[in-house]
Amino acid sequence: MAGIVHFASFYEFMEDAEHEFFRSVDLSIMEKQDDGTIIGWPRVSSKCNFKAPAYFEDVLQVKVTVERIGVKSLTLNYDFHRDGEWIASGVMKTVCCRFQPGQPMESIAIPENYLAVIQEAPRA
Repeated sequence: MAGIVHFASFYEFMEDAEHEFFRSVDLSIMEKQDDGTIIGWPRVSSKCNFKAPAYFEDVLQVKVTVERIGVKSLTLNYDFHRDGEWIASGVMKTVCCRFQPGQPMESIAIPENYLAVIQEAPRA
């Protein structure tokens, strides 16, 4: 063990930052509707590039910015810093989907209430 944070952990960090991004604009990553359906955001692609390792007990800052808002998709960028030094960046593309009990998930246009606040978020 070299004390280096495993690369896969950065994907968990991105997911945590994504959830915080949604909470910061008063939205939920899994929003239950009055009719029992759920609006969610499954990932369709992700990547992460590394400049320097992160070590156990490092305190990392993650900056989330919006790269692209599609009709049904949202692409977020993630920049990782340690003590002001950029060490990694990532991108995740998600698709807005409706989950209904007993039905396959269905991609849908991003609801207006989501668009209104996402469009105001910092851009890449």
